[in-house]
Amino acid sequence: MTALLEVEDLKVAYGKIEAVKGISFSVEAGQIVTLIGTNGAGKTTTLRTLSGLLKPSGGRIVFDGKPLQGVGAHKIVAMGLAHSPEGRRIFPRLTIAENLKLGAFLRKDAAGIDSDIKRAYELFPILGERSKQAAGTLSGGEQQMLAMGRALMSRPKLLMLDEPSMGLSPIMMQKIMATIAELKSQGTTILLVEQNAQAALSLADQGHVMEVGKVVLSGTGQDLLVDESVRKAYLGED
Repeated sequence: MTALLEVEDLKVAYGKIEAVKGISFSVEAGQIVTLIGTNGAGKTTTLRTLSGLLKPSGGRIVFDGKPLQGVGAHKIVAMGLAHSPEGRRIFPRLTIAENLKLGAFLRKDAAGIDSDIKRAYELFPILGERSKQAAGTLSGGEQQMLAMGRALMSRPKLLMLDEPSMGLSPIMMQKIMATIAELKSQGTTILLVEQNAQAALSLADQGHVMEVGKVVLSGTGQDLLVDESVRKAYLGED
């Protein structure tokens, strides 16, 4: 069975500094795969490269059987790869509904767009209750919900989430993680970058630990949760 996403020996550099140093991993359809690691490990750089925002200096990316090298970011979205970025990047002066519609900017099926907006409101009821409110007035957790809802509006085959729990209260983080589990149960394939290793590995089918641009350990989410080196380095256990 061919993976939905295949990354082989990916290298990414900022000038002379190599931020990603030849990593390889794959994502099967229906899986949650997580990349964990400290700041500066290369996780966000990896996602930005997969979505076409950065150009790789080496390696190969194949999505749904097609190579992504040289493909523009908007075309990658059209192919079915959506990115909910670190920091949310919502449009604060636009309403919640307008932000969601921008997630469907490549689509022409008005009825389908309306149906997917309703789905976003079902996933995140608070967005439906405040649909006419300016997005910039939302709390951090609500903005994260909006960013995820907006990414889902392109009907992605693979949803990439970059640090969805960053800066959130424990209760809001639990809501976001529960939603990620719900999306998986609905058939959404997810590549998750997350500093909360415990939460990420608890959800993940497969996990990869990154350090200074390299994958240093891979395994199932459950195997990594009980791995002694992971527990010491990322779960705060002695």
